[in-house]
Amino acid sequence: MSSQMLSPQVWFESGYQKLTGVPASEFKFIPGVTFMSTYREVFVVCISYLTVIFGGQLLMRNRKPIEMVFLFRIHNAFLTALSFGLWILLLENTIPLLLNEGPFNAVCSPSSFTQRLELLYYINYLTKFYELFDTCFLVMRKKNLEFLHWYHHSMTALLCFTQLEGRTSVSWVPVVLNLGVHVLMYYYYFLATFNIKVWWKKSITILQITQFVIDLVVIYFCLYTNLAFTSGKLPVMGDCSGDIFAAFFGAGLLSSYLLLFIEFFYKVYTKPTGKPASQAAEKLKSL
Repeated sequence: MSSQMLSPQVWFESGYQKLTGVPASEFKFIPGVTFMSTYREVFVVCISYLTVIFGGQLLMRNRKPIEMVFLFRIHNAFLTALSFGLWILLLENTIPLLLNEGPFNAVCSPSSFTQRLELLYYINYLTKFYELFDTCFLVMRKKNLEFLHWYHHSMTALLCFTQLEGRTSVSWVPVVLNLGVHVLMYYYYFLATFNIKVWWKKSITILQITQFVIDLVVIYFCLYTNLAFTSGKLPVMGDCSGDIFAAFFGAGLLSSYLLLFIEFFYKVYTKPTGKPASQAAEKLKSL
């Protein structure tokens, strides 16, 4: 068997063409043309999401929880597999980029926003809308809805959209890290549907915090590089590609995520509350 046939990218492109009828190499994200490619569409979905979950809480107030264990299990198994597949594809495309172009060009050069990566970013972006069903399951099961949960879910869809439209070359860094964490997170949720206890549930939150720290170090470097190059008054290695609004929005939103996840970690794992460990696990599931 040839090495090419072992490539996940080759298998992905073959499957994509069979599913859509067009080669993967022809995909291009065009605002206003591609499905879910306008701010209006994103805002409509996000507002509808918030309406459904908070309206659902009111409807479920005097009703018994609906567990839907089998559907929740399938949901988490699907997201575990999907996240893993996208993660592998991103790694196959970004590791050579990093090795061949070097760290600076890999996150700043316009050529780093490749057509292959654009398609993978778009699929990852659409996945964020499917992940909104996480909250629907929580509402039906009458679990507590943390602010961090619904804020993170709704805003991440908008974040992915802004980076696609803004063609930020650094996008692969947060996407790769996020997908890696999601593989473990949704696998944990999947195991939880079988009442299997795992020792590494606390590590998931630590990994989430770590990913945001790494994201922000790289993103703020890219933002500084862009601003310094534009001003011409500060030392800089070169320009950094991407829309400036997308860069500021990404940096600001991920900064808020970092602070909220640190607060969550402190409340659940550090702050003395006298609550049993099982309640800490329930809080983690609400994310």
